[in-house]
Amino acid sequence: PLSLYDGVKLLELLADKIHLATSSFINISVVGPALTFRIRQNEHNMTAAEVAAKAVSEKNFLESETGLKIVQTGVGERTDARGLPQVTRVSQGSSGTVITLVSMAVVGGVLVLAMAVACLRHYAQQVANGKLGLGPEGGAETHFDYQELCRQHMASKSSLCRQDCVGGGSSGIAGSAIGTGAGGRRGTDTSRVSSVSSQFSDGPQHSPSSTHSSTPSWSEEPAQSNMDISTGHMILAYMEDHLRNKDRLQKEWEALCSYQAEPSSVAVAQVPSNMDKSRHAESLPYDHSRVKLKAEVNPNKQDYINASIIFDHDPRQPAYIATQGPLPHTVADFWQMVWENGCTVIVMMTALLEDGEKQCERYWPDEGSSLYHIYEVNLVSEHIWCKDFLVRSFYLKNVQTQETRTLTQFHLLSWPADGIPTSTRPLLDFRRKVNKCYRGRSCPIIVHCSDGTGRTGTYILIDMVLNRMAKGVKEIDIAATLEHIRDQRPGLVRTKDQFEFALTAVAEEVNAILKALPQ
Repeated sequence: PLSLYDGVKLLELLADKIHLATSSFINISVVGPALTFRIRQNEHNMTAAEVAAKAVSEKNFLESETGLKIVQTGVGERTDARGLPQVTRVSQGSSGTVITLVSMAVVGGVLVLAMAVACLRHYAQQVANGKLGLGPEGGAETHFDYQELCRQHMASKSSLCRQDCVGGGSSGIAGSAIGTGAGGRRGTDTSRVSSVSSQFSDGPQHSPSSTHSSTPSWSEEPAQSNMDISTGHMILAYMEDHLRNKDRLQKEWEALCSYQAEPSSVAVAQVPSNMDKSRHAESLPYDHSRVKLKAEVNPNKQDYINASIIFDHDPRQPAYIATQGPLPHTVADFWQMVWENGCTVIVMMTALLEDGEKQCERYWPDEGSSLYHIYEVNLVSEHIWCKDFLVRSFYLKNVQTQETRTLTQFHLLSWPADGIPTSTRPLLDFRRKVNKCYRGRSCPIIVHCSDGTGRTGTYILIDMVLNRMAKGVKEIDIAATLEHIRDQRPGLVRTKDQFEFALTAVAEEVNAILKALPQ
């Protein structure tokens, strides 16, 4: 099957060749051998059908650059929820026979074009497996009846992260394949079923109803805020002064580095039986703010996990759980923490593998379901928004009590372990998606990177400050806010570059808010 890596690479090349912004390609996902996507309204007023035609005209270039072979294109429309008939195409060529099976399920009024592509490279699949966490599940069994139950459940959960698509036609790439939806439906609210969850050999492919929206541009999704204009301008001036005055920034960072939290005991984490549950000996949770598991439920009969409760103003209402990326032997502990804290959103700030070094164990099944102690995790859908992040939906079941829940994981891919992103925009767009899904919930958001400090702390700092602004708080002190969250977990925001990045992100978002406010 076509990999996400190859599919996105192909779209990037196509966009560059036809002078179309990559943000014009939305709702990108792989369904078996098909990569499907929509075309949103763009500056060239190019429809999806026109994009498809240009893809055909650039066929030789795309094939030579990607190592893929474009076999077939086609445009179709369905107005019901039944899948399209299965299509088989055989292409004879120097590379041998390529058989492409295209099977897609769509919902009312969605135009879909499929372009068959034969994948001739295998290393790209391995790259995608390492970074995105795709690949074989190592023998985990899938059960069709339960899989179908999950899909029906998710399809009916219209309230879970319900997003409205912003115009444009539908597109897709099939099969090894690519597809693009035809244009001409601008301004309409359409939704396409898309999933790269389990595919069965003994029955038809069932896909959950996709309720995801497109990746927003900066101006299309203005930040919602109760901040008044004068407060916004004061905050913006303060942030910009810090960013311009490097000496001031350096002194503030030095003061933050000398800050000592009280209390600061990490004795529980240093117990010999707990030390192998932490990735790094210097990234340990404080005793007073650590997450405590129910020992009687835990497979090791212990209550320790390397995770910290982070609150804003009310200790009784934690806003976040900051934690490390699970280790192979702590995955069951991680899901126990998710279950016992009623979490519905996970924010993952790291790739699984960076520069050959493992950053986090893949704690979810690649397809179907996996059992972690008493928690059965079913991957219902996986949706790639853009090159920066993707979204996974899970169905979680406690096999002891038979209770079930749904949760969403937002996975940011563009933040390197030893650096900062080149731009704040992807992170701020990512945060908006997270908060749109989380809105109205009272459970903590789980945030993790590799060690649960640097990238995790920077995200929490940015989110907490911006949430305070949205509530109308008139005085914002980012340094004091960082000290506040460091009182609850040591090492949050590890470098001056990360602190400066947080200031820049806040300034950018305040600027966006001011532009959106009535003048």
